[in-house]
Amino acid sequence: MITESLQSLFTRDLNILKTEIESYQNEESFWKIDKDILNSGGNLCLHLVGNLKHFFGAILGNSGYVRNREEEFSLKNIPKSELIQQIEETLNVVVTTLNQLTEEDLAKDYPIETFGYPMTTEYFLIHLFGHLSYHLGQINYHRRSLDV
Repeated sequence: MITESLQSLFTRDLNILKTEIESYQNEESFWKIDKDILNSGGNLCLHLVGNLKHFFGAILGNSGYVRNREEEFSLKNIPKSELIQQIEETLNVVVTTLNQLTEEDLAKDYPIETFGYPMTTEYFLIHLFGHLSYHLGQINYHRRSLDV
């Protein structure tokens, strides 16, 4: 079933996200931006955990999580340890939700139309994995460029 593959991929990349955050040598570097890099690694991390807790936890898992997308990009100076904890919580939400989904659930339309048109839950979960991977690459680039 595709949920097993998605679980493996999300687990792999959320653990890579944790490694990226742990690899910053200077915690202040999380929050750096410059003329070419407008989103800090810390804010991209907050964005990823907020995104996944919302779309997996709140929408599919009825977790009660309330997303504040604006804060994902405006909060600063959150300690590395708190970011790591949020990644671990997010991994738990993703795995728990995927374990509850059936083939029938995946074939149904995702409960909300995030792009203005319907798509299956399976399609949207694949989109969410691509979103995670995209920003994970940005965080890696940010760390290698601005963690000095």
